Amino acid sequence: MPTETLHWVDWSIIIIYMALIAYLGNIFAKRGKSTSNYFKGNKSIPSWAIGISVLATLISSVTFLAYPGQGFDGNWILLVQGLAVPITLIVSIWFIVPLYRRFIGLSAYEYFEKRFGFFGRIYSSVGFSVMHFTKMGTVLYLMGLALAAMTGQNTYLVIIIVGAVTIIYTLVGGIEGVIWMDVIQGLILFGGGIVCFLVLLFKPEQGPIGVMETAWESGKMSLGPYAWDFTQLTFFVMAINGVFYALQKYGTDQTIVQRFLVARSDKEAVKAALTGAFLCVPLWTLFILIGTLLWVFYGTPAGALPEGIAGDEVFPYFIMTQIPVGVTGLIIAALFSAAMSSLNSDLNCLAAVGVEDYYKRFKKNLTDKKSLRMGKLIILVCGILSVGFACLYVLLGGQAILGTVFGLYAIFSGGVVGIFLLGILTERTNRKGLNIGIIACILFTAYALLTSTKFDLGGPEKTLLLDLGDLNFNQHKYMMGVYSHLVVIVVGYFASFFFKPDKKIRHMTIYGWSKYRNESYLESDE
Repeated sequence: MPTETLHWVDWSIIIIYMALIAYLGNIFAKRGKSTSNYFKGNKSIPSWAIGISVLATLISSVTFLAYPGQGFDGNWILLVQGLAVPITLIVSIWFIVPLYRRFIGLSAYEYFEKRFGFFGRIYSSVGFSVMHFTKMGTVLYLMGLALAAMTGQNTYLVIIIVGAVTIIYTLVGGIEGVIWMDVIQGLILFGGGIVCFLVLLFKPEQGPIGVMETAWESGKMSLGPYAWDFTQLTFFVMAINGVFYALQKYGTDQTIVQRFLVARSDKEAVKAALTGAFLCVPLWTLFILIGTLLWVFYGTPAGALPEGIAGDEVFPYFIMTQIPVGVTGLIIAALFSAAMSSLNSDLNCLAAVGVEDYYKRFKKNLTDKKSLRMGKLIILVCGILSVGFACLYVLLGGQAILGTVFGLYAIFSGGVVGIFLLGILTERTNRKGLNIGIIACILFTAYALLTSTKFDLGGPEKTLLLDLGDLNFNQHKYMMGVYSHLVVIVVGYFASFFFKPDKKIRHMTIYGWSKYRNESYLESDE
């Protein structure tokens, strides 16, 4: 992608922004003197701030680049997944929040152990850790490529600087620092997107109404195709995927569950969760609309694209060539924000899981001071390693490596939503039955990946890793995750009938939900 010279005013804004973030993170350093405060805060953060933090956690530099790219190259089908999130939460969040606030101390996966034993906890927590550690390297890698192309700077340098600033303020600020930085970064991200939207709307000669009419009449704002076909990317594939995405994020993901614990009460936690979900939809819509308007903009005399430019490169090119000096610096800061707000949550939550699920389990007679020290060490190590992996992606070529890593993650962490649903919706599912369901899920996911993933093995065409002919997995890749959850649910539930039911688990299911607030009920049932 051709680069333009970044004005000194824009550089000044970027440098000031990075320094401000580091300074503000340091303000919270004195508040996290205990493990509880460091990971759960002092329950003084308002629900609106936690909600914006949820938004910032779900948005990353991948969203900043991928959604405009999709809007430019295709239509709005990616938005279907986002639209399913608030709909799913309206039904489920009322019992998800009190469930976690009653039954866990810090780690979301403590519930999985109480409900299904040690294996359920370790399987789900390892899946979370692998996914989010991999995600951090990916976010840094994609952000580094985009910013290096936009500014003409060295990709490695961009990755190291952004990674270092994020590690520092996450390390010293704890969860309170993370949340308040997310608020600032979320607002900057919204502001940057709105500025670009307004330029794209008013700069073309046909005016705002003409621009929107062109976009609508071209079919670029369609959510289809609407065929009931799971082998293609269709409305129904994305809608089903969106339901499981919402349950996975809000029901099993430590980065979201930990924010339930920060809130003052169940009511405030529910309000924060819904705030985050309903804010995500307009933000996702804004960025995919930007892609659509870019398609209109570069289809008129307003501008011409360089030959060979890819769809996900159009938005960065537009920022560097069409946005006024000073505003460009703010928008690039928004791209920094998108990456950093995702990274800081991952780092803090990886540390929380590391301390609760592993360090405290295998290290006895721990003081709070030692636990806090280990949490900070995990943040530092994971942060440094994620920077290292991002640089490795740059060195070796990211696409092939990312495909392999995400494939391994899919094999060993699929079906987590299935575990969660069995835990809250059924009383008959027991530990041994669930373990059989998890094993079946691993085998299914391995089969689906091996028979649907092609690699370049040196021949004239790419080759399947395992070719079973008509038995190959031929569904769209997004359905693989859906099926993995369903395999856990079906196999885990029916396998449970071969073993004795677990005792005294009703209060951990939806059937005990109405009594969650009656503490005497929990005590008597235990």
